[in-house]
Parts: sequence; C-alpha cells; structure tokens
Amino acid sequence: MAGSWQEAVATAKTEGKEEVYHDFDKGTYGACRRAEHQGHFSCGRYVEHRCICMPAALSPDELERKEKAFLEENPDWLKEDP
Repeated sequence: MAGSWQEAVATAKTEGKEEVYHDFDKGTYGACRRAEHQGHFSCGRYVEHRCICMPAALSPDELERKEKAFLEENPDWLKEDP
C-alpha cells in the first residue's frame, strides 16, 4: 500500500504492475494488475471497495488531475449506499 499517487506509481514500476489505484474505503493508494479488484470479505461475502484505478504509466500530477475531474463530474460517487 502507498500513501499517495507518487508512491503508487513507484510501487507499480518496482512490482511490474499495470495500474495504480486510490481506495477511498481504506484511504490508501496502491498498484495492481489490470482488472484486479480491491475489497475485503465480511460475513462470508466479498465487499468491493470504491476505488479509482488508472494506468501506472501516467504521472502523479496527471493522476491527481484526472481524479479531481472525475470527482467533480460525479459528486455522488463517494456517497455510500444506505
């Protein structure tokens, strides 16, 4: 796990991962393989986390800009289901 887009990109390069993510449910960043889901098991069922995933080839600044734009265009995305 990483604490920023910059750390996530560095981890992706070190580990040879194609994507980086920001996990809003855990408050962490990280690197993953394409189509790898982030989540946890609770009471025997898998709960997928709300994450923004993007290509690790982007710069940390680009990742921040794209994330900000996505959140501005989708203000309800961070709301948890009742």
